[in-house]
Amino acid sequence: MTVWEVFQSGGPLMWPLLGCSLLALAVILERAMFWFSSGRRRDRDLAGEVLDLASRGDWERIRERTLGSRDCVIRVLVSGILHRDYDMGQAMEAEAEAQIRKMQRSMGMLDTMITVSPLLGILGTVLGIIFSFKVLDATGLTDPRAVTGGIAQALVTTAAGLGIAIMAVFPYNYFNSRIEQAVHEMEKYATSLELAYQRYLAVTGKGRASRT
Repeated sequence: MTVWEVFQSGGPLMWPLLGCSLLALAVILERAMFWFSSGRRRDRDLAGEVLDLASRGDWERIRERTLGSRDCVIRVLVSGILHRDYDMGQAMEAEAEAQIRKMQRSMGMLDTMITVSPLLGILGTVLGIIFSFKVLDATGLTDPRAVTGGIAQALVTTAAGLGIAIMAVFPYNYFNSRIEQAVHEMEKYATSLELAYQRYLAVTGKGRASRT
């Protein structure tokens, strides 16, 4: 039996299941490319250098070193430095939220496909069993193939729905783990920057001057 024959045997609900699989695949590929690109942009050495320069108040050097950087951590640090005279913590929090929104893009769609696909499979199961009982009621046991056809339809849709959900849940969990890791790193470096800036103010005496 060919793939097309198996697809046809599942009945009309195989079409929405196919749509779910294509949507899930599109999101997985797009997010995989996003995280691959994000990993290449990460520059932990530069983040450490920014913290060191901030502790010495070398803002011009920071601007030169971070110019054009697309690293999410660097962008959070730069946002805090640019607003250091107002509210460094709030500025970094706002930038971190913007970066997290980019990381979470289309994740809701993937979550929906993981949830909906098995439900469509179950719906196909119910419809297939209903069809089998109708045939059984009309023909009795004189045509067992008609009855087993409805059962086969039920099994195909169930297997398809579960297969889509199982294959999508692994990348979904992986992407979520990458988001959690990125959030942790942004929080860690943001806290380190605030401490570095406080050290700079304490050394230069600007913090005491601002309070008086």
